[in-house]
Amino acid sequence: MLAGKELLDKARSLSNRPEDEIARGCGYVGPSGRVLRKSFYKALVEAKGYKLRSSTTGRPAGRSSRGRQAEFKTKVHGNGNLLIGHAYTKRLGLEPGQEFRIEVRRDSGAIWLLPLENKSGSDNNK
Repeated sequence: MLAGKELLDKARSLSNRPEDEIARGCGYVGPSGRVLRKSFYKALVEAKGYKLRSSTTGRPAGRSSRGRQAEFKTKVHGNGNLLIGHAYTKRLGLEPGQEFRIEVRRDSGAIWLLPLENKSGSDNNK
């Protein structure tokens, strides 16, 4: 990620392009390929000579600087789908392609995901 005069020069040379392309061209891309706009804009402001407050100053109590965090809550979408999300599957160590049997416990309102064991291509669960 470029900074200082190098950042300003590169951003200026790309100024006829969309903002995301400028940020990418200056190296502000996360590991997933997502453009890091906030970091890019902050670096631009600092490169212009403005001093910003430290990342912890002025933040409401209890807020971290780690970006979006899993809240462990979700809602049913308009199409009836219920999304769990990457943060949760990662925390559980789930892998793409892994299969589950869904069990609904009406008495408690719980939904259980039971891993399927497909060693021989068939469901070994009872």
